[in-house]
Amino acid sequence: MTEGAYLYILRCADGSYYIGTTRTELEIRVAQHNTGTFGGYTKLRRPVTLVFSQWFDRITDAIECERKLKKWSRAKKEAFMRSDFTELHELAKRGSHHPSRRPPAAGSSG
Repeated sequence: MTEGAYLYILRCADGSYYIGTTRTELEIRVAQHNTGTFGGYTKLRRPVTLVFSQWFDRITDAIECERKLKKWSRAKKEAFMRSDFTELHELAKRGSHHPSRRPPAAGSSG
């Protein structure tokens, strides 16, 4: 087995994205998701379609990228998949618009 791994992004039937890593061939991994082999996120959102993949020579680098991308907004993920680094830079400057990552409003007790 090689030391490297793929980072991959699937578009689920509900339009959401799933991000994962695998040392397995991508076709096999996508088929596993589509047959419900994995009991997690994608099992209830089939069928899934591979929309992005990138090979990393070290699995630790693929996992690091996966963890980073999972925290990103949908817009940033889509810019990344398009290799639109100008848009990605602009979105990064604006900060996160995800409600769970916003600081409490001034005067709120939250």
